[in-house]
Amino acid sequence: MKAVKNKKKSPPKTLKKKKAPAPKKPKIIFPKTDRGLVMVITGNGKGKTTAAFGQALRSIGQGYNVFIVQFMKGRKYGEFIAAQKYLPNLTIRRSGLDSFVMRDNPAPIDIEMARKGLAAAQKAIKSGKYDMVILDEANVALDFKLIDLSDVIDLVKNKPASLDIILTGRYAPPEILALADTVSEVQEIKHHYNAGIKDRAGIEY
Repeated sequence: MKAVKNKKKSPPKTLKKKKAPAPKKPKIIFPKTDRGLVMVITGNGKGKTTAAFGQALRSIGQGYNVFIVQFMKGRKYGEFIAAQKYLPNLTIRRSGLDSFVMRDNPAPIDIEMARKGLAAAQKAIKSGKYDMVILDEANVALDFKLIDLSDVIDLVKNKPASLDIILTGRYAPPEILALADTVSEVQEIKHHYNAGIKDRAGIEY
């Protein structure tokens, strides 16, 4: 008879312990402080409006509501189209025509539309619906005498304490600079216009 070899018994299988699911990290909500800021973005370089819209996007990302009035602009710029499509927390009002304004002799319609834009900003501020209000190209509208400096100063001085305000555009008057908490000057070092490169979608509008 053939000897039967003893088969080695395999050790009993150990049950692997299931890893407990990682605890969900609590969503961090950064509360808005009571101290709203007045910011001015001025200078002769390109990018002032772009910087203001970047600040608006950051604010929207934190759940805040932003109102923007664009002085002396009537075209549907890329930011206007994007806001309508994708950014329900961003409201934009245009208060100008899609044409150049004569600095020393503005048309009555240019003055009328700019003043309507300022009235829209005042209404938005008083409504309490917005955490940030941006007056895009307000400094140029002031320099062109389309709106009164005293009205803008009054708007800034009497804003709600927690509201952030941004004023963009070259030629920022000293009175506005004096009221601001933050002033940024965008200087032109080089511009593609000087090389004969025309404006195009996605860059200038």
